[in-house]
Amino acid sequence: MKVQVAVVQMVSSEVLADNLAHAESLLAQAAMGGAQLVLLPENFALMGRDEKAKLAIMEMDGDGPIQSWLAAQAQRFGLWLIGGSIPLAAPDGRCYAACLAFNPAGQRQARYDKIHLFDVDLAGGESYRESRTIAPGRTPVAVTTPWGQLGLSVCYDLRFPELYRCYAGAELLAVPSAFTQQTGAAHWECLLRARAIENQAYVLAADQGGLHQNGRQTFGGSMIIDPWGQVLARLDQGEGVALAQVDMEFLQRCRSNLPALQHHRRQACCGAYQEI
Repeated sequence: MKVQVAVVQMVSSEVLADNLAHAESLLAQAAMGGAQLVLLPENFALMGRDEKAKLAIMEMDGDGPIQSWLAAQAQRFGLWLIGGSIPLAAPDGRCYAACLAFNPAGQRQARYDKIHLFDVDLAGGESYRESRTIAPGRTPVAVTTPWGQLGLSVCYDLRFPELYRCYAGAELLAVPSAFTQQTGAAHWECLLRARAIENQAYVLAADQGGLHQNGRQTFGGSMIIDPWGQVLARLDQGEGVALAQVDMEFLQRCRSNLPALQHHRRQACCGAYQEI
């Protein structure tokens, strides 16, 4: 079985309506290219002036203009749509960075809340504290598509391979992101290819890619990677769509010829190490 998939790269601004209009245009481009499964990047609806900006547009789960927009776009273009991340209200006044999956009928099929939060101080004075406004999720989530299981994650999750091991056996992995220029240049591609190789799965990675109104520079480099670690499609900077064909027969050959998933000794590897 083969299917055309797409990842959408954006340079989202501080204006919600503008971002949704840009995203709609890019989704139309993906649909024209034959895509049946499309991934939007993290924060596709808003890259605000500061960390609190997302709280002004956060929605209650199941009710809000961004969620309605995602459902409508999935239905309009007749595709599976993975909505990178949007802010959904958390009980403590913060929001969850929620990745939502919709089927071609516009029905929501899954919600994943970003588990690992980007609280870091990078070289050059670049600093982030996502936990000030984002509450961490607690549960890995995979959604059943016509082409197999799709494991959901968001951005900084990429650095934690144990999350993706929870999806062992899934055919597809989604990584919507807003990687910084600094970390993206150093680690983006090698981490994505590692997740594809070690899980013998197709990886769809949609990144933000450019200079935003808030002064933040994101890396771009959105790509689609096969289970052998080969990059099938890639973007550089700026808005765009990358398309590639996912081949489930090729995936099964990879897993059959090199049955690493069958050889994984989870209990032996995940216990406490022995000090000598």
